[in-house]
Amino acid sequence: MICRIDDLKNKQVVCVRDGCVLGYISDVELDTEKGTLTSIVIFGGSRVFGLFGKEDDIVIPFDEIEVIGAETVLVSANVNTGLRDPRGKKRFTTL
Repeated sequence: MICRIDDLKNKQVVCVRDGCVLGYISDVELDTEKGTLTSIVIFGGSRVFGLFGKEDDIVIPFDEIEVIGAETVLVSANVNTGLRDPRGKKRFTTL
């Protein structure tokens, strides 16, 4: 299946481990040297009308994507073992 980056935006991301809806794809990270997609990014929502900042972004590595469907992306990320990278984004790992 051929898919454009624009087609990925706003697809719902669901964890297959617990059925949790993580959010919607907001951005992607690319490796420009290799020409590959490295991860998808779900922007964190705002807290209390934006007065108290926003939640952390969620970054899911491409190798944890199970299925890219027409409207939904299924991932095997484990929400309970999220790690933060230097940019303050949450990175999920598999069990």
